[in-house]
Amino acid sequence: MKNTLAIFAAAALLSGAQAEDKIVIKGSDTLGAKMVPQLAEAYKEAGNAATFEIAAEGSSVAFTSLLAGASDIGMSSRDIKKEETEEFTAKGLKIKEWVGGYDMIGIIVNAKNGLADITLKQIEGIFTGEIKDWSEVGGEAGPISVYTRNTSSGTYKSFQEMAMDKRDYGADTQKMAGNEQIAEEVAKNANGIGYVGLAYASKEGVKAISVDGVELKPENKSTYPIARTLFYYTVEGKTSPAAEKFLTWATTDDKAVEVVERVGFISFK
Repeated sequence: MKNTLAIFAAAALLSGAQAEDKIVIKGSDTLGAKMVPQLAEAYKEAGNAATFEIAAEGSSVAFTSLLAGASDIGMSSRDIKKEETEEFTAKGLKIKEWVGGYDMIGIIVNAKNGLADITLKQIEGIFTGEIKDWSEVGGEAGPISVYTRNTSSGTYKSFQEMAMDKRDYGADTQKMAGNEQIAEEVAKNANGIGYVGLAYASKEGVKAISVDGVELKPENKSTYPIARTLFYYTVEGKTSPAAEKFLTWATTDDKAVEVVERVGFISFK
């Protein structure tokens, strides 16, 4: 009987250790589609015992999942909104912000499009629906097909603020689930235009065009007009030791820097 109890106790302890080492990360597609999964793999390869559940569903999910206690870490391609902070405060919770890297939102067109540069004002006109034909921005005549992220995306909102003077998107814009989907659609459509994170701008069949004469290159981060910070969020006092350890590594370690830059983003160092 004593041996049986000892076995059950050991099993319970083992189960608890495994549960503690599972890290649930939810939020931004920009971070969650490539960068965070590769960081998780590099972290494990460095000898850290952890399992990961990563859901790339949009930056808004970073905050709703943390608030509900359904994740350890939130990924966001935008900073937290005032009203989101207030929701945590109302529950007696305090949010903590971590910088995971930097990004530039690239304007991509089909590789066959002859346009090489576009102004911020023209981008605003295209994505609000005021400019409908390529001839209006110096391209060959043809109707413009506009692809955007969906409304739960942090990129959707960041782009609206930085490139559209906070105006509404045009009624004819086509909403996509993620960066990859936008790039795929633009690659198939000679008249397509969309926006993606820096790591997704070099997909075959598309090209990134300059904005106000500034090329989409990491060294132009300080002058490119549509640049942003990539964040992780946690709830103070509610973060597991395993999640805290991973985030410290992911935001400071040289191996993490290598992953961020290999994926195509700009590192935090």
